[in-house]
Amino acid sequence: MSLTRKSFLNMVGAAALAIGSGTAAFAQEVTLNLHQFLPAQANVPKLVLDVWADNVEEASGGRIKVDRFPSMQLGGRPPELIDQAVDGVADVVWTVVGYTPGRFPRTEVFELPFMMTDARAMSSAYWQMFEKHMKDTEFKDVHILGTWVHGPGMIHVNKEVKTPADMAGLKIRGGSRTVNNLLEKMGSTPVGMPVPAVPEGLSKGVIDGTTIPWEVTAALKIPELVGNHTEFEGNALYTLTFVLAMNKDRYESLPDDLKQVIDDNSGLEFSIFAGGTQADSDGPARAAAVDNGNSIVTVSGDDLAAWQEAAQPIYDEWVADMESKGIDGQALIDEARALMDAYEG
Repeated sequence: MSLTRKSFLNMVGAAALAIGSGTAAFAQEVTLNLHQFLPAQANVPKLVLDVWADNVEEASGGRIKVDRFPSMQLGGRPPELIDQAVDGVADVVWTVVGYTPGRFPRTEVFELPFMMTDARAMSSAYWQMFEKHMKDTEFKDVHILGTWVHGPGMIHVNKEVKTPADMAGLKIRGGSRTVNNLLEKMGSTPVGMPVPAVPEGLSKGVIDGTTIPWEVTAALKIPELVGNHTEFEGNALYTLTFVLAMNKDRYESLPDDLKQVIDDNSGLEFSIFAGGTQADSDGPARAAAVDNGNSIVTVSGDDLAAWQEAAQPIYDEWVADMESKGIDGQALIDEARALMDAYEG
């Protein structure tokens, strides 16, 4: 079954009881700062990160306090967030893995075009494969609390886009090297920039459009900056991978019972909750674009086949790239698909 916000709150509520009824007498022992790149009112901070932080605070009986710092308030740029967690500049960070291209290669299996069927299923597969393949390799320098993906990625642009040929010559923001490769295959010029920079990029004409899921378009006011949106029937054009990461020494410094609080609010179920919650926010954001009078193209049939054909070489290139790193990319693709197919949420 899928994990709703309410059921997730109920699930972790038991952790508060496990601490004991006398926890109200405990003084606050630990303050954790949580740093991320979006405004506090955006969907992920409001519906995912605040839920996680509130649950940790409650389950610890007030012994842990989580201070939230949106919009890079602790300094630096979004691509620096993962190193802030490694170095202890921040205790906990939420970030887009693709902001550091090539550094976490195995995560890219989930960003391949037309790979994702469902955000909950893929977030589940991502956590399982993280534990098996990534925990002690590319993520060995941080303590990972959650791994998830957003809902279907799509194109928001200042002209109608229905076929790959319509993408020719457009400057489009991409969120990872895999997405940028996809844009190149479609004849576009990919422009790398963190998502908070997209509104300014659009308003100044630095980019003609962007690739993001529906859910974040409202916070960025995308429907007011472009009039056309292209979505895809069936599997998603692409998705991006996220991590909620904690400084390893900070986690290890906690007493065992507070480590347990963190553990109880992290992992597989939290990852499914996070990815599903993010995807559930797509619908209201799409409705807002409709209400704004914007044009939405849904690619299907022969048009969809043309996009899939144009994207297919990315798979061979990615597998070859992984092989050069000593990683069996095809095995990762097969495992990810099998885990998504087996998901029964």
